[in-house]
Amino acid sequence: MSEQKKAYKQALKHMQRELVTMMRWVQETGARVVVLVEGRDTAGKGGVISAIRAKVNPRQCRVVALAKPTEREAGQWYFQRYVRHFPTAGEVVLFDRSWYNRAGVEKVMDFATGGQVAAFLKAAPTFEKLLVDDGILLFKYWLCCDQEEQEQRFAERHVDPLKGWKLSPIDLSAREKYDDYTRAREAMLEATHTKHAPWTLVDFNDQKRGRLTLIRDFLDRMPDREVPPPDLDLPPLGHRPHEERFTVLQPIPGFEP
Repeated sequence: MSEQKKAYKQALKHMQRELVTMMRWVQETGARVVVLVEGRDTAGKGGVISAIRAKVNPRQCRVVALAKPTEREAGQWYFQRYVRHFPTAGEVVLFDRSWYNRAGVEKVMDFATGGQVAAFLKAAPTFEKLLVDDGILLFKYWLCCDQEEQEQRFAERHVDPLKGWKLSPIDLSAREKYDDYTRAREAMLEATHTKHAPWTLVDFNDQKRGRLTLIRDFLDRMPDREVPPPDLDLPPLGHRPHEERFTVLQPIPGFEP
């Protein structure tokens, strides 16, 4: 393992300990936290979300990654299908893409009309102020990725059978619309970067560095309160059932982890 990779793993491990402590505070205080992770295709949204969730209680930290709207959802108030996934007291919800689809892919790919996009850009700041005024801690991150780096990641997904599922016809169409997405992003930032719900842009051309930068910012912006872990005594091991009643799998021979 390279020294750079060791340094990354060590830094991430330290931050994940802090995330565990933070989640204990969220649970103890009943805080509600919403984190939007937005960015171009291949920017690294899934990777940073996985890094945040890796060591925390999965019942307390949920990921929301919605497919395209159903026919019923398409007839609802635009924000409605997102609201139903919001956290209750003591929860963190991470949105892998969010209501900002309307200002990005829906606009660029003509899935929404110009009027619908304009109405969204006007409504989003008001919608988010309602959330913040109700006590929700809202964080909005945009992951920045250059076109050259995006092309390289597309190529890696194309040849990697473990990543091929990440490619879709929409993703491939997006390759030819890089500038259109840039213009859509700039219009979105201009309309929805507010004092009560600001955007934070993170350089994700280097994904590992980007993950550390985003998680560090997230931790630093959370209220600085620490709840000590419960003082648990580990009781002595009691009587165990006879193991011979069960099938015990043996390790794979010759395998060294």
